[in-house]
Amino acid sequence: MRGLTWDHPRGYAPLDELTRLDLAGANPYGQVPEPIEWDRQPLEGFESEPIAKLCQTYDVLVIDHPGLGAAVDALVPMEELFEPDELERLRTGTVGRTWDSYHLDGRQWALPLDAATQVAAARPGVAVPRTWPKAVELARSTSMALCLGGPHAFLMFYALCSGDLLVPETREDGFLDEGAGLRALELMAELLALADPEVSRLNPIGVLDAIAAGGPQWCPLLYGYVTYPLTFSDAPAWPGRAPGSVLGGTGLALSRRRIGEIRDAVRAHLLRLTSEPVQTGLFPAVGGQPAARSAWDDKGFYRDTRATMEAAWIRPRFPGYIALQDRSSALIRDGLLAGTPARTLLDDLHSGPLANLPGGPHQEWRNT
Repeated sequence: MRGLTWDHPRGYAPLDELTRLDLAGANPYGQVPEPIEWDRQPLEGFESEPIAKLCQTYDVLVIDHPGLGAAVDALVPMEELFEPDELERLRTGTVGRTWDSYHLDGRQWALPLDAATQVAAARPGVAVPRTWPKAVELARSTSMALCLGGPHAFLMFYALCSGDLLVPETREDGFLDEGAGLRALELMAELLALADPEVSRLNPIGVLDAIAAGGPQWCPLLYGYVTYPLTFSDAPAWPGRAPGSVLGGTGLALSRRRIGEIRDAVRAHLLRLTSEPVQTGLFPAVGGQPAARSAWDDKGFYRDTRATMEAAWIRPRFPGYIALQDRSSALIRDGLLAGTPARTLLDDLHSGPLANLPGGPHQEWRNT
């Protein structure tokens, strides 16, 4: 069997270790009919390589939930492999809304494998404030960076907009709210004026590498990686609100290409990868970041960011969303770096990438 994951130790180390144990012939985490040979793609591959295309080559795929909308015809719903009581047990064992992020059109298209969301990161000794106004104050005295590379300028904007709204059912499409959008862009511009502009152009791995190497001392909002020797904490919030954050992480999906031949084997792999011993034992031991709810009770990274994980919002999953995310992020990043006024930038965003969203201003996809 062939599998595809992403090219970071958090994405491949637990999977490679299980394959190594399988080939050694005495796997303490349980036996499977045959091992999986895992290939890797760059982190950016989640945005650039359509899942349906990858399904032509791979049997098991580690995926990001925003790509689901254009891929369901190429995937096997989990209801075809597991009984309802098994799915319910798997659902209740996952943290936050990781399970819901792979549920679309009434079916479950992947099992949560890895859990992540945007949180704050800093060198030990730097305490990131709990609110955005206080974060601006800290940025005036302590070197910092934003995380605007790739899709992350839009994802920060999305998180700030969602965290600004009181009505829960409006939060997942909060980037359509003009007031929230204007406040988000004004805050991002204020912070960027105080930030390291070069590091701020990077993706989360690049920003975390820079902080760990002695560059900026902190970042208020980026996807957390447990493997870094940094202090992670809940994302700052607007005063009186819960932390605003956009769910990340990955799930295990199955292609239809050979399911008739490998059904039993792949079912065994999925059950093992989502099992408590693997999620809470093997994953942390080799640098993984599990999706198991019980793992997020541990002290340090997990417990210190769990409130943000539980409050994180799910991205849209309609066909074309990833392209919209990329275009929106480039517009926001380039506009902020060029000093474009927030009002002009918001108008450009709403008249450009966000102008033709499906379902109009209330987004039919929000309820899928």
